[in-house]
Amino acid sequence: MPSFKSQLTMTHIGTATALLEIDGVTLLTDPVFDDAPADYDTSSLLPVDDAAKEKFGPFVASSINGPALKLNELPPFDAVLLSHEDHVDNLDDSGRQLLDGRKVITTMDGAKNLQPRPGVQGIRPWEQLSLNIGGKSFTVTGTPCKHLPGGECTGFILESSNFGTTDGKPNVIYISGDTVYLDELVSIRDKYHVSVAIVHLGLATMPAFPGVEGPLEITMGGEDAAKLVRELDADIMVPIHFESWKHFTEHSGELHKIFEKEGIMDKVCWLTPGQPKRVI
Repeated sequence: MPSFKSQLTMTHIGTATALLEIDGVTLLTDPVFDDAPADYDTSSLLPVDDAAKEKFGPFVASSINGPALKLNELPPFDAVLLSHEDHVDNLDDSGRQLLDGRKVITTMDGAKNLQPRPGVQGIRPWEQLSLNIGGKSFTVTGTPCKHLPGGECTGFILESSNFGTTDGKPNVIYISGDTVYLDELVSIRDKYHVSVAIVHLGLATMPAFPGVEGPLEITMGGEDAAKLVRELDADIMVPIHFESWKHFTEHSGELHKIFEKEGIMDKVCWLTPGQPKRVI
């Protein structure tokens, strides 16, 4: 039985955008709020020179579905956990409006690129930062990610003394960020008990580009997520980041089948976009 002593309620808004309500504190992840459908030229993100980009042609990221909540429908929230700021499916023009005057934790490059916002802090893999909100204290630890070559991305471990412990290890909430499976992530279990793993899925892919054979996987699919959840011995997994964009290749139907096959459906907490749900 889960030994988590607090309460986590989540509202999935779309892609990796979600509200996490924890003991009266509300955190927003990866804010994406532009209308859909829409096309974005993201060729500048490819780690190749201009001549190669011209030869390769534009890479267009296309959204399919918009957010379940509009900007003016958001409840008050206290801080933003931003896995990376340079990809439009994790931070778009509308979402950027929500960073002004906020506490934001993101990558080191992201903190630099989002200047001069004084509330933005960068975090390195395994670095710890304190987040104090409304008399509540959290420790945020950055976790490694491997996403698009040449860019930075971070995951997060949320820790609080209010969460309790399991077998002497602090209970935590883990947010994967956009990443493929990494052996290094298994070490989380050595120090923490993962009560909830919020995992970015979709098996997102990039086409081949000069110097890289493709298609290139840049986020986890269901099989890797199941493997990680088993290795972390997580109590609950919340799948997000598997809909709304054309470069995602595994959606809800495929994930249901994979999780059934992998025997982890008893750990999976599915969210309906726009509807708050108590996770633990």
